[in-house]
Amino acid sequence: MTSAFKPLALSLALAAAFPSSVVFAQTAAVGATSSVVITAGRQAQAAKDVLADNVVITSEDIVKSGAASIVDLLQQQRGIEITRNGGPGTTSSVFIRGGNNAQNVVLIDGVRIGSSTTGGATWSSIPLSQIDRIEVVYGPLSSLYGADAMGGVIQIFTKKGTGAITPTLSAGLGSYGTRKLQAGFTGSVASNLSLSMNAAHEESEGFSASKPGAGAFTYNPDKDGYKMDSFNGRLVWEISKGYELGASVLHSRNNAQFDAGTAQDDRNISTLETIAVFGRGKFTDYWSASLQYAKTADKGYTDASYGKSQIDTRQDSLSFQNDIRIGKDVLQLIAETRDENVETTTLAVNGKRTTNSFAASYVFKQDAHLASASIRNDRSSQYGSNTTGSVGYGYRFTDALRVNASYGTSFRAPTFNELYYPGYGVASNKPEKAKNAEIGMYFEQGDTQLSAVYYQNKATDLLVSTSVCPIEQATHQFGCAYNVNKATLSGLTVGGTTRFADLTLRASIDIQDPKDDTTGKRLARRSKQHGTLAAEYAFANARIGVETIYSGDRFDDANNTRVLGSYNLLNLYATYEVAKNTTVLARWNNALNKDYELARNYATAGSNVFVGVNYGFK
Repeated sequence: MTSAFKPLALSLALAAAFPSSVVFAQTAAVGATSSVVITAGRQAQAAKDVLADNVVITSEDIVKSGAASIVDLLQQQRGIEITRNGGPGTTSSVFIRGGNNAQNVVLIDGVRIGSSTTGGATWSSIPLSQIDRIEVVYGPLSSLYGADAMGGVIQIFTKKGTGAITPTLSAGLGSYGTRKLQAGFTGSVASNLSLSMNAAHEESEGFSASKPGAGAFTYNPDKDGYKMDSFNGRLVWEISKGYELGASVLHSRNNAQFDAGTAQDDRNISTLETIAVFGRGKFTDYWSASLQYAKTADKGYTDASYGKSQIDTRQDSLSFQNDIRIGKDVLQLIAETRDENVETTTLAVNGKRTTNSFAASYVFKQDAHLASASIRNDRSSQYGSNTTGSVGYGYRFTDALRVNASYGTSFRAPTFNELYYPGYGVASNKPEKAKNAEIGMYFEQGDTQLSAVYYQNKATDLLVSTSVCPIEQATHQFGCAYNVNKATLSGLTVGGTTRFADLTLRASIDIQDPKDDTTGKRLARRSKQHGTLAAEYAFANARIGVETIYSGDRFDDANNTRVLGSYNLLNLYATYEVAKNTTVLARWNNALNKDYELARNYATAGSNVFVGVNYGFK
């Protein structure tokens, strides 16, 4: 038997050992907590009525995952690939359906986060300990969320307070000197006042981020660990029935080591901050509205052998949303404004841009028919006006079986680096644009869910590093960022979950062709196949589970000359409820000690274990 199939075979063998018949399905959708999806339409919708392909990761999924970071958790989901320059805490990227890190929108409680210089979220600064639930919506959503929603949208929901005041506490120890501690409480202090507060600390001694093949200017055999401290708070006051005011805050600071040669202890300190105040009101039986003002900061300080640098992005946003019910249908009207401010040690990059946006959507529901349509205009002070739209239709053959089809356009705004970085940026660069079409089939009955979706996303005006520059070569001797490439991101993603008696089984497979149409090459660090397979068995007060993650080979460069080999990971876990509200977790990641790479000459964790105790988590 080849090594590529050992983890898969072991998973099947363990699953077969349990006396039950099973069907594949998508786990995230099992249970009441996943019956409502918010992100797909910027409103609460029953999961069975959502036309966009999506995955929900519940609080239970997060607790039992034992994941070291949010990136490790997302790696277990269909349609998602990751890269990372070393262990947890180091620079990471998340690809959705082949789209790169800058082609996705990431929200925390409805507030957009990310860097306006590098593009995309700084994943290493997002604390998994503060997260209650995650929704991943696949496909273009620029017509609802504006710039960058080309591959999809990931929305993170932090812990919230409902019911009686409940304390929570978790602690754990693991390989590589990993230590985690979290404490907080959630609940209602009065009939109309709820709050939650949560603080956490985690650290790890880690392992060398790089390998000797990285070369003398990168490789350092020392351990590269991290320390992260985070805090989250939320307060909601129900003024009267149908009216509420609230505020939320999130702060996270990650101090992580990385490798840039042996001259010194290289470090990157990344800080994430969000502050939001909001109000919601139901003014009539047919009209409700919400208003939110938010401030976010993505700050990065690097102290390395090649120098020191500070790269800060600050965003101020104001959003006004109106939902108007017309029978079973909903008309949505949205007005938003967002200011991005960049301050770095590279003065030429510093600047500000303002984007004013207006959007409208309509969700139709009648008998066996579901439909949606949306349109949005984003007008930027920096790169002009962009209009995007989408239409979708679904038909229910039965209560359990539905077929969907959709078409949508999207765009990605050029980053400040792509516009202004000396010797690289070009001020006249335009946004990237894409057109996506997809068709899907969904089955949902009881605890069983199955889905199969084929998509084709054709992107133009892609911003890539090229030697063909529209400016003087004297100022850009080593090439520039320029809108020259086209790409097609197409694929089939199949997933599902089921539960039969005490056994839950889930599986997914992605078969994709992320191709650079300009060169005919595969896009860097994307595989042609990746998938997951997992089984969980529950008995008495315990659960045991096995997971496998598979990825085909990838290329580390755009020219497809440096190969990253395929890999299979086997993870094992068990939980046991030792007392009411108290659970012990044990997890063995990469149990077969697979040596693999997510980026060329950067190390990944070998076989490692984590043991923890959780009190008060639902």
